Amino acid sequence: MGEGGGGGAAGVEEATGFEVGIVVPKVSRSAAAGCGEGEDCVARLVRELEDVGLLVERVRGVPAEFIKLSAPMGTLGRAAAEMQMKKLTYIGMELQFEWDQVAAFVKQPDGSLFSWRERFACFRHLIYSIVNKTNSDIVLKFDDKEFHWTQNELLLTRLEDEGVVKLVFPLHDEIKRKQLLRNWALNWLDFTWQPIDEIYSYFGTKIAIYFSFLGMYTRWLFFPAVFGLATQLIDFGSLQWLVLPAFFIFVVSWAVFFLQFWKRKNSALLARWGINYSLSEYKTLGNELDSLSYSLADDNVQEKKFADAPDEKRILQRNEWFGVLLRIRNNAIIVLAIICLQLPFELAYAHLYESIETEALRYVLTALYLVAIQYYTRIGGKVSVILIKYENNQGEQSSADSLVYKVFGLYFMQSYIGLFYHASLYRDIMTLRQVLIQRLIVSQVLENLIENSIPYLKYSYKKYRAVHKKKHEKESPAGKSVRLSTRVEKEYLKPSYTASIGEELEDGLFDDFLELTLQFGMIMMFACAFPLIFCFAALNNVTEIRADALKLLVMLKRPAPRAAATIGAWLNIFQFLVVMAICTNCLLLVCLYDEEGKWRIEPGLAAILIMEHALLLIKFGFSHFVPEEPAWVKANRVRYVAQAQNVCSKQLLRSISKLDTKWE
Repeated sequence: MGEGGGGGAAGVEEATGFEVGIVVPKVSRSAAAGCGEGEDCVARLVRELEDVGLLVERVRGVPAEFIKLSAPMGTLGRAAAEMQMKKLTYIGMELQFEWDQVAAFVKQPDGSLFSWRERFACFRHLIYSIVNKTNSDIVLKFDDKEFHWTQNELLLTRLEDEGVVKLVFPLHDEIKRKQLLRNWALNWLDFTWQPIDEIYSYFGTKIAIYFSFLGMYTRWLFFPAVFGLATQLIDFGSLQWLVLPAFFIFVVSWAVFFLQFWKRKNSALLARWGINYSLSEYKTLGNELDSLSYSLADDNVQEKKFADAPDEKRILQRNEWFGVLLRIRNNAIIVLAIICLQLPFELAYAHLYESIETEALRYVLTALYLVAIQYYTRIGGKVSVILIKYENNQGEQSSADSLVYKVFGLYFMQSYIGLFYHASLYRDIMTLRQVLIQRLIVSQVLENLIENSIPYLKYSYKKYRAVHKKKHEKESPAGKSVRLSTRVEKEYLKPSYTASIGEELEDGLFDDFLELTLQFGMIMMFACAFPLIFCFAALNNVTEIRADALKLLVMLKRPAPRAAATIGAWLNIFQFLVVMAICTNCLLLVCLYDEEGKWRIEPGLAAILIMEHALLLIKFGFSHFVPEEPAWVKANRVRYVAQAQNVCSKQLLRSISKLDTKWE
């Protein structure tokens, strides 16, 4: 169903489409019709779901039985009020949602009242809050098994424990999915254009932020790509020796401005979507304070944590530094593992590459190396996840950021150590260019092949197993073909959008962002060795946008929405790579201009060292030239603060007047 906005509760859209599915095992009809004292638990679940206001449809499929759920806006609104959900109002303040005050809350870009993340949260609240409100236990049965649903026990949690509910997952909206396929995934007319607002409405903030960043990054890549192409096609004559230093300065400036303008775009998107980033920071701080309060409780000072300030300060400082020491210890373990285990492996590959003379064998060696290193790095990633569990991280986002830094450290070593080896020891720029081309081509081809083929192979295998099992069931008529006839069972068999490392902390965007950062590091840190590398990256990213869109819309389940206002720790990694690029490219320029290998500080080489320090200053100086938020966003924020202060002051004055009247 379409979603349109209204002035009040009565004018709000009536219902969503089927957006959530519950998977339960199929029961043979003979078992379902069997006698017994208990009530069928699936039938009871359906009735309870209907009682809380959800619209329910049962579908009997080949692999399982499915319960599809939809909800009228009134049901979602009441759930949001029960959850005490905070929503942005038209005066810029986030207030607790009230269904009878709908007109006060900001609508979504598509006109709907709730975002996809908010709707999914309401669905989960309604589903998982069903309890036994009767005065006695209820006997439920499933197949040949009976169990008791005790008083005040959560029904869905009990059914999950009993193996009755196998999965709760979001469903694709077919109308919107096909529209995005047509206008986005299959639209090649505009290389980088994307319907970001529609992506946000369908997938949520985190995925929309990723595609907005990918699109902007790809558009900005065309500038250094054109410059890099010009350096290879145009003969600058006597000025040829200045071309690479000029290109290097341009690339560093380009990267600094790109990251600053991305911050502006990020803040503009949040303002357009009605997401108050400053308040989201307060929420994170609130979660940290909640976790710290447990520590205070453990030390028997919970009841006086605000009254006894010295004790509170001492405990907070102790927890803070204890967490820092834990992170230092874990990071040291990762660094030692890289040095002792991964570094020899990388150097052996680099040495073998130099000893092989046939170009075809080098491609084969690079492919084998990339496949082998994936498994090696995943082992390191799993160790990182284990270490993170013992860190004193404040909240899930802090743990996710810690995982990002650790895993990137592993991939940084495996992606660049061979290139550093060629650049610094062999000082062979032509060989370095060949390695860059092979790495970029082979790695991108392998990653796209794995990224798009594995989900399809998993789906095909699950589909084959389900159909094969159905054919051999006793109730299946002989000779009748078996196929998946409903959309919901096809979605159920598709893989989930999860991270290859630390899926309990991150979703599939972890792998997509990791791929982007590794590419950014490669093109930035070795720009002077092969300026054309920006052309390869730009072409790859144009296809990456459509490939990732197809993956989300066709090959995978609809991802559960996650809250995220920025790209998080990945932005810090991009900024770190810019600094690394300044250092590595200066080293490359030294190798190019000091062909005799004597490392003499002649005027040209001295100029390179001066340029390195100047670019480091430029990197940090240019960051202040571009404001991180547009003027209209800042003006709106100031106006919202003034409106909020005005409302609060009037409310406070009314409260004071009532008190004066009462005392009189």
